Amino acid sequence: MPTPLLICDDSNMARKQVARSLPDGWDVDISFATNGLEAIDLIKQGKGDVLFLDLNMPEMDGYQVLESIVKQDLPTLVIVISGDIQPEAHQRVTSLGALDFIQKPINKDKLTGILKSFGVYNPDDICTEPVESSNTEKFILEPLKAPVKPIEEEFETKPQVVSLDSDLRDCYQEIANVAMGQAGDLLARLLDVFVVLPIPNVNLIEVSELSMALSAIEAHESTSGICQGFIGAGISGEALLILNDSSFKDVAALMNYQYEIDDTTELELLMDLANVLIGACLKGVSEQLDMPFSQGHPVVLGQHRKISELIATNSTKWRRTLAIEISYGIENYPIKCDLLLLFTENSMNTLNNKIAYLLD
Repeated sequence: MPTPLLICDDSNMARKQVARSLPDGWDVDISFATNGLEAIDLIKQGKGDVLFLDLNMPEMDGYQVLESIVKQDLPTLVIVISGDIQPEAHQRVTSLGALDFIQKPINKDKLTGILKSFGVYNPDDICTEPVESSNTEKFILEPLKAPVKPIEEEFETKPQVVSLDSDLRDCYQEIANVAMGQAGDLLARLLDVFVVLPIPNVNLIEVSELSMALSAIEAHESTSGICQGFIGAGISGEALLILNDSSFKDVAALMNYQYEIDDTTELELLMDLANVLIGACLKGVSEQLDMPFSQGHPVVLGQHRKISELIATNSTKWRRTLAIEISYGIENYPIKCDLLLLFTENSMNTLNNKIAYLLD
């Protein structure tokens, strides 16, 4: 009899990657959930004897799912698969009853080893029939169709017309989620804190909309920002780190700075944060795309200014851009820190084609 298996992740790309990573021949009946509420409902329907669970999701996140499973005594074995790789995240999920924790992007051999170690999967009990999911979502991926221009058009000056459909947005969001988790882990270890990770916000926007995209920063607060350019094969962009001025005192205490209200000290703190978050996040994106980035020198956008003024400093460089916004928070501290990755419009075709190859 097939094992009822539930994959819960808000990313379609991630759900399919998990399904592809299941042990060959494992006799399972797969269902999918896009958030925790759906997962709880499917478990109650008997469709989740084994649950693969993401942590950062809308509606109900992975931690809340684990708490509900314990509270309602639901019959399921949980393995967390997440981009949030902080040591404390691992400790929290196992304390809530998860069997184990696997970081994204998922490793098939590690997943198989964990399933075998807990007796969930026995390689001697394999199914020779093709495995189908129990709902309409299939996990056989078709390559995303990104337009490829003839080489003679590469040097034309007319602007490219690009779009961001739901499938592409999902892919960019999942890539950002993994990179965000790696940067968050580094920050958590540096400050000895728990970093609260959001769901990355991905949009194709005009430069005039950038300040609106920074939804986590209140309009009345002054901010300070660092900008750092990066470039790869056919891809270029800039990373912006923006910190609320009210956060400096707490950041200084966590980094063991002798804090004084001084622009030089605050700039040093900002540079240190930028080195950690921008470097780690770009490295995470680069590894997933299998494309190295070269980083330029960090440039100060401004100190103690409104968001609109920081953005205006570089508005001549940016037109239409793929913007990935990550709003980091520190548990128990009123620290607000936004990281934006801005890819130029001319980079979009290269990025889209790269993602299509990764999914093929």
